[in-house]
Amino acid sequence: MVGAFALPKAELHLHIEGTFEPELIFEIAERNGIALPYPSVAAFRGAYDFTDLQSFLDVYYAGMNVLRVEQDYHDLAIAYLRRAAAQNVRHAEIFFDPQAHTARGVAFEVVVEGLRAALREGERDLGISSHLILCFLRDLSADSAMETLEVALKNRDRIVAVGLDSAELGNPPSKFARVFERARAEGLRAVAHAGEEGPPAYVVEALDVLKVQRIDHGVRCMEDPALVERLRRERIPLTLCPLSNVKLRVVPRLEDHPLKRMLAAGIVATVNSDDPAYFGGYVEENYARCAAALDLSIADVETLARNSFEAAFLDEATRHRFLGEISAAGSMLQDAPSS
Repeated sequence: MVGAFALPKAELHLHIEGTFEPELIFEIAERNGIALPYPSVAAFRGAYDFTDLQSFLDVYYAGMNVLRVEQDYHDLAIAYLRRAAAQNVRHAEIFFDPQAHTARGVAFEVVVEGLRAALREGERDLGISSHLILCFLRDLSADSAMETLEVALKNRDRIVAVGLDSAELGNPPSKFARVFERARAEGLRAVAHAGEEGPPAYVVEALDVLKVQRIDHGVRCMEDPALVERLRRERIPLTLCPLSNVKLRVVPRLEDHPLKRMLAAGIVATVNSDDPAYFGGYVEENYARCAAALDLSIADVETLARNSFEAAFLDEATRHRFLGEISAAGSMLQDAPSS
């Protein structure tokens, strides 16, 4: 089934800071004259034995600290887009965490302009379309999120949606109700991380209080049959990140991941890479390893690819074009020998 993983696909759950490979971290650190708390690339990778979300975030923020000027953000984003294009990602909706940068004295505009330059280059040279989604750090205050939103609204044309990420436990979606209400009033779409480490009730809050259009992660929804039925009935997409879930011990093994059960339940599940530099694989590796661990069929993989475009923030003509690409590629796979 190797060819199936090359189907056209969208990636909808990708933190650009989480694509920061150690080699590029060290290159930018040297360029900016910044000393890292790790003596080498190998030592940095050696810190990737995470026990939970917080242990990952500690390493994640250490790497992010070297990003200072527009060129740094451009280099980070274009490196991801090149990898994504090579895996036939045709559209990417990319999270970024402005508070993690502005807190270090980097202006919001520096972050956005550097990223946008790479996104324009990716569309022009790689044929990959993309959007930016501004994520609020949920372990910071709602006031901090609102201040960030007000700055972002001056750059409204550069952002398609707002999201919510970082440490979930103890930071329910309802904490940010006013912020999301303001964002929606300005015409921004809304997504939120929920039901990763937090309970299914956080997924319900994200839907009912924040009125999000997608749930990022949502793996714990399977603990609540009524919620599963709602997700199916309302066609609310989940942006799953299986390798991330294993790496952060949300599930003990990939074989235990609920992805296949979600598909069987009629949930609009998608597969994404989350923070691939840290979690052992980009989107194609997530597809391939899930297929092997969960015995996914070609039809299952094609459904995941279709779901990715159905869940994306695209106009209908563009969505139809991408779905047509999947139909064409899928028909070619039916007669291809499996491997």
